[in-house]
Amino acid sequence: MSQAQLAPKPVHTNPDSFPRWVLYCGAGIMAFSLISVGLIRITGNGPDQRAAAPTVQRSLVFLDQKDGGVRVADGLTGETLTVLHGEQGFVRGSLRALSRERFSRGIGASQPFDLIARVDGRVTLMDPSTGSRVDLESFGPTNTAEFARFLAMRPQ
Repeated sequence: MSQAQLAPKPVHTNPDSFPRWVLYCGAGIMAFSLISVGLIRITGNGPDQRAAAPTVQRSLVFLDQKDGGVRVADGLTGETLTVLHGEQGFVRGSLRALSRERFSRGIGASQPFDLIARVDGRVTLMDPSTGSRVDLESFGPTNTAEFARFLAMRPQ
């Protein structure tokens, strides 16, 4: 046998190919997921967006004082519940976030916030004048308790 007869014949192979229908199905599933989540968030019908029934609700006004403290007053009667002194980081931070929204809309600090305790244990600080809210349980039980104590306070 000659050298030419022993040499292997070149094999023409097609490049590796992945079925396109699998890619199209994957893209369709991702698009469906993104559209579904977007619609749920826009309409407010998600399970995390439906608020449980309130058990206790109280209107509160938070007013800065000249000495650096924050006066917490009942939103209906105007009676002082307590005056917060010192750092009060979480309370001040939460109020700062909601007050920033008020300031951008030209709403003053005299409008009350609603502090709402719910059946499922959640506590929400809501600003009825802007529609903004802070779900306090997201920050842990210690920080939630900082606001929850205002629900049971009596005027000084």
